[in-house]
Amino acid sequence: MNANTSLRVIPTSAEERIYVTQPHLPPLAEFLPYLEKIWSSKVLTNGGPFHHQLEKALCDYLGVEHLALFANGTLALVTALQALRITGEVITTPYSFVATAHSLLWNGIKPVFVDVEPDTLNLDPVKIEAAITPQTTAIMPVHCYGHPCDVEAIQKIADNYNLKVIYDAAHAFGVQTEAGSVLQHGDLAILSFHATKVFNTFEGGAIICPDPKTKQRIDHLKNFGHVDEVTVVAPGINGKMNEVTAAFGLLQLQHIDEALARRKQIDALYRELLHRVPGIRCLGNAGETVANHAYFPILVEPNYPISRDALYHKFREREVIVRRYFYPLISDFPMYRGLPSAHRDNLPVASDASARVLCLPIYPALSDDDIRRVVNIITEHCQ
Repeated sequence: MNANTSLRVIPTSAEERIYVTQPHLPPLAEFLPYLEKIWSSKVLTNGGPFHHQLEKALCDYLGVEHLALFANGTLALVTALQALRITGEVITTPYSFVATAHSLLWNGIKPVFVDVEPDTLNLDPVKIEAAITPQTTAIMPVHCYGHPCDVEAIQKIADNYNLKVIYDAAHAFGVQTEAGSVLQHGDLAILSFHATKVFNTFEGGAIICPDPKTKQRIDHLKNFGHVDEVTVVAPGINGKMNEVTAAFGLLQLQHIDEALARRKQIDALYRELLHRVPGIRCLGNAGETVANHAYFPILVEPNYPISRDALYHKFREREVIVRRYFYPLISDFPMYRGLPSAHRDNLPVASDASARVLCLPIYPALSDDDIRRVVNIITEHCQ
């Protein structure tokens, strides 16, 4: 360990709180011209000029052909299921944020949970195939922490059994593999632009669409099913992104490369400092050629001197807010735990990861000294 990366103990009495994440915000002065245009036009919503500009700008940046903006990622998930007319059972992961499975319940669909792979914590294709029944209509995987699922294996299963694939890609903004954008896989992919995400629009989301016809159906569904003033073709919802949010997204895109570059530096420093810490495992690359470093999860192994939860509370005592993403499992919550697929015996890898994971702070404004302070809390128990 060289002098630039050596740990230094900082007195805790004067320490400011470090959060697990913090939104990356551009200079306020840069946002004012956008607001002035909105005030001048008095167009606040219903697909105004900033809305259309952001859809095109995101398609160009992400390398996709069609994209429909939403007020948030959860509405995008709910609408994607409607757009593909999904019914019956959908195979999904227990290791995610609850919105993944909630979108199924809101559509009257039965979630079927299967286990995840130990290295990526993404859905295990072998377990997917074993869970298919005559009622299965779709698979909803999550690119967990922004690491790509085994998209080829999942698509092969879907093709063999005539299933749809909807990717919850909330973590995967800008992620690429050798085949290009990870968002191009599946029948639809959903993004979240929540304040905690690498690219945020305060609140927001999007559906990546494979063709103009699908985008048109989704655009109808997110606007009450309206085609025109007197024609309604579907029981749609109000899922539209407003003009203030869209304008903020356009400004954010001007700063996103800088933000992602800093996240990459933070990820690298964490890995250097934690490389030889006994009992701490950092999750690695899952085949992405361009990563977004959305999260920095570690797994607290049995040979670490204290338990995961004890370490979690040590962080809290020192004003460092880490999170146990994802704990509990979705399948442990009351609305799901009665399902046969929710039994922990069926989900050993997900259950183990949920009991050992901690996500460390990562956001562009995090300083190198802050990173060393975080790592010091981990290493002081190994001395």
